[in-house]
Amino acid sequence: MKRQYKDLFTRYAGNPIIQVGDIPYLANSVFNAAATHVGDDTLLLMRVEDRRGISHLTAARSREGVSDWQIDPGPTLLPDPVTHPEEAWGIEDPRITRIEELDLWAVVYTAYSKAGPLVSLATTRDFSTFEHRGVVTPPEDKDAALFPVRFNGRWAMLHRPVSAFANVGAHIWISFSPDMKHWGDHQVLIPARRGGWWDANKIGLSPPPLQTEKGWLILYHGVRTTGSGCIYRLGLALLDLEDPTRVLARSDEWVFAPEEDYEISGDVDKVVFPCGWVTKGDTLRLYYGGADKCIALATAQVPEMLDWLEDHNSLHDGD
Repeated sequence: MKRQYKDLFTRYAGNPIIQVGDIPYLANSVFNAAATHVGDDTLLLMRVEDRRGISHLTAARSREGVSDWQIDPGPTLLPDPVTHPEEAWGIEDPRITRIEELDLWAVVYTAYSKAGPLVSLATTRDFSTFEHRGVVTPPEDKDAALFPVRFNGRWAMLHRPVSAFANVGAHIWISFSPDMKHWGDHQVLIPARRGGWWDANKIGLSPPPLQTEKGWLILYHGVRTTGSGCIYRLGLALLDLEDPTRVLARSDEWVFAPEEDYEISGDVDKVVFPCGWVTKGDTLRLYYGGADKCIALATAQVPEMLDWLEDHNSLHDGD
């Protein structure tokens, strides 16, 4: 018999924490922020869409990671369509991974152009200057993030390529690289389910993998198409610490869904879309985009998430 749980995530009462009116220059919307610790501060690298419809990335810093955000006066990382034509239509949805071995942060993001969306990589040591590493996967590919450590000498990345064949579905893949540039050993890691499941047909990684004592904790989004449109909801998975190609657990139920007005109504309705999370002790802070219009915050306890996933592991049922 399963243990009884309340909702794993608690929304911050002051949500949304950042809206477009907080940006110190004109823009259409702010959403889908990556997150990391920089010294004593929490840093968000936010997707900001300008009034043309082109996105760039802007940093916000806060000592306690909840309020009093200090936002860069202008864009922190702009698309560079001259040197990088794959960025002609903007850069979107970053994920940040701290790479201690290299003493830098890796920012993996979606570059968008006439060729379609693809995965690009930049690195930084201060979030003021960035080294563009360029394209790492061809289109169509999104929702990518690096692991913070090597596995048998190679870096690993989760991402979500999409096939031209609609009936194939969109799944989470894992790939490996000796240098963060050339990627191989591509394989489906977590497939989208079929039928009436909350994560049928299309899924994607949300924040980067989180290392825990039981494995790499994964938060991913599932997109269900209904008569009233698409609904983006979130579920959990767990990967083996030494071999991330081994999926140890996958949740049967979703754990977070759009419920509040700022999540239900916006530029894209009924969306909760996290690109970043940070931890302090057992407490996890999840930063997510609400309806492609604002940034909101929810908190959870990592041990409780792991216990819940153990009780709601659909792999026990042969899924």
